[in-house]
Amino acid sequence: MLYIVGLGLGDEKDITLRGLEAVKKCGKVYIEAYTSLLSFGLSSDGLSTLEKLYGKSITLADREMVEEKADEILSEARGSDVAFLVVGDPFGATTHTDLVVRAKKIGVNVKVIHNASVMNAVGVCGLQLYRYGETVSLPFFTETWRPDSFYEKIQRNRGLGLHTLCLLDIRVKEPTLESLCRGRKQYEPPKYMTINTAIEQLLEVEQMRGESAYSECTQCVGFARVGSEDQMIVAGTMRQLQTINFGTPLHCLVIVGQTHPVEEEMLEFYKLKGGSMQQIENVTV
Repeated sequence: MLYIVGLGLGDEKDITLRGLEAVKKCGKVYIEAYTSLLSFGLSSDGLSTLEKLYGKSITLADREMVEEKADEILSEARGSDVAFLVVGDPFGATTHTDLVVRAKKIGVNVKVIHNASVMNAVGVCGLQLYRYGETVSLPFFTETWRPDSFYEKIQRNRGLGLHTLCLLDIRVKEPTLESLCRGRKQYEPPKYMTINTAIEQLLEVEQMRGESAYSECTQCVGFARVGSEDQMIVAGTMRQLQTINFGTPLHCLVIVGQTHPVEEEMLEFYKLKGGSMQQIENVTV
């Protein structure tokens, strides 16, 4: 059996009881290490924290292993129980869907154990989840690559009065261009997009396109480390959020559409008030 287990968003304790039971009976345990991040990271210290609670040795599975050596993981799952741990929910990234498809094609049984993900945790700000449109991903711009395909999606969502969740780029173990040219891989340092960078890029595209999908006065909500003890949530205009230091990753951004009075009432708790921030770290609904 291949168990694909969601870990939630905070720390090692966010795994479900069902997920923990599955991990404890597996002969091999992998953790995916490139689509998201737990609050303590996935350094050797972070892994030992997981291993201590789960009672298992854990292998770090980077992008190369999952995308190029998935057959090895699936081969192991043919003869024994294997756990593949995913930060958030197992289906928060398309890579994990591909793993399920490949497993089923070769006759490996798959069991998925769900958990919280950013897709539903953003509801903490009060914007109702069924009023969201298509989610977009914002990649880091480079000097020669400045994609803007997300613009039409945001424009379409806002035309329908819907909110837009923007997932911000994570670059982990990305080979440098120079090393690819030489045929010997060397990797860039890990890089995580901030809300400030995301807004800067969004406004650059709006200036270039000029179709008024949004502006620096558009209401947004910035989230940092959602689901962690030190989560940070701030509501304000794009211009206002650009002035905030949201701290360590991971960050995401919601562009607000039309709001219901109940949504507006909740957002008030997170809005900037006269230059200062009224912040609620934990909200019980």
